[in-house]
Amino acid sequence: MTQETVSLTETSLPGANTRKVFIKTYGCQMNVYDSGRMADALAADGYAPTEVMEEADLVLLNTCHIREKAAEKVYSALGRLREHKKARAAEGKEFMIGVAGCVAQAEGEEISRREPAVDVVIGPQTYHRLPQALHKARAGERVVDTEYALEDKFEHLPDPTKVIGKPRSVTAFLTVQEGCDKFCTFCVVPYTRGSEVSRPLSQLMTEARRLVDSGVRELTLLGQNVNAWHGEDGEGRAIGLGDLLYKLAEIPGLARLRYTTSHPRDMDDRLIEAHRDLRMLMPYLHLPVQAGSDRILKAMNRRHKASEYVALIERIRSVRPDIALSGDFIVGFPGETEADFEDTMALVREVNYAQAYSFKYSTRPGTPGADLPDHVAEDVKTERLARLQALLLEQQQAFMQSMIGKTIDLLLEKPGRMPGQLIGRSPWLHSVNLDAKSSQIGDIIQVRITAAGPNSLFAEVAEG
Repeated sequence: MTQETVSLTETSLPGANTRKVFIKTYGCQMNVYDSGRMADALAADGYAPTEVMEEADLVLLNTCHIREKAAEKVYSALGRLREHKKARAAEGKEFMIGVAGCVAQAEGEEISRREPAVDVVIGPQTYHRLPQALHKARAGERVVDTEYALEDKFEHLPDPTKVIGKPRSVTAFLTVQEGCDKFCTFCVVPYTRGSEVSRPLSQLMTEARRLVDSGVRELTLLGQNVNAWHGEDGEGRAIGLGDLLYKLAEIPGLARLRYTTSHPRDMDDRLIEAHRDLRMLMPYLHLPVQAGSDRILKAMNRRHKASEYVALIERIRSVRPDIALSGDFIVGFPGETEADFEDTMALVREVNYAQAYSFKYSTRPGTPGADLPDHVAEDVKTERLARLQALLLEQQQAFMQSMIGKTIDLLLEKPGRMPGQLIGRSPWLHSVNLDAKSSQIGDIIQVRITAAGPNSLFAEVAEG
């Protein structure tokens, strides 16, 4: 999923620390995970977190290149940070600026050229070298490190640190795979994240056990193409994501599993069997299709037909009838006709999505889609997107309304906005509000859904 978010990543380091770091995260869940691991690397180098940018000695922007005008947003933020750096310098105080993530990978030296106030530019495959990069920058060198690392960055990162003085986290992300070899013509991921790389099974099991030992009840496995994960078991046999899910399900204390984002081409039999066999694998699947027209899918280099996607959904639903489907859609891809768009609308009606993300096509320089002829007029894209989103919203609201009156298992996750309120997560990824005690965070309880709002559900503890 590529909905833009902004979050602070926090960690802690025992003992006194003189430097503070503020990390601003844009983009997908993998960026959230990466920010956490960068914070771990910085904690080992003596940095403590702060939620107040003005008191930071280092501000790190972990960027995303998926959304339109992503680079411009980064440069705008850097302009504001430049002025703050000048003010701190006038006070004789250190203030360093780092740019990480996919914009850093895509722009590289251009960031340093356009914004000299930036001390460090570091790509998503090299952020384990962040402490060394900061040492070089502090010595007067402007560092751009965006080469794809030959070494395994995860082997060089310190163990995740715990947040002190905060409620324990009961959900966590775990990156299992990075990069993509599909080369969809609209997508920059192969150029910013590189080719598909899978983390070793033993490394993943160790990190997963550590997270569960720290109180995590639900793990979401992440990858740009997560169901392309592959590895070897202890006897040297080739295994895929389905096998990984079976092995993770054996960890004592782990209650729930999820994974995102998937490609239809990599939904194999073993992964579908996992949806059948593992009750702890939640009945929610984000499986982007992007379009319902075979002609447009071919132009996108998606490597599947609309009928194949629908048949795959039917197979998955046959083993897990209660599964909720989520997807991604691009409207107005070059050459898209009204008939092509109507094919997309027909597919949406046939699949019936519980949730979906939809966007107007926007050109990404360097991608094959940028050079295609017959770009669709902006007003046409806007009108088609409005029609698609109206249909998707109707389906989403119908799904949420269908939950009213049901008794479900709810993982209590964090405090709500109101006193005495907690927010939980349903098996279908709904945010659910109910009255409960903060001491219950981490518990899985049965609740009855009483009402549905625009984006969340409301519940009460089930009787008996």
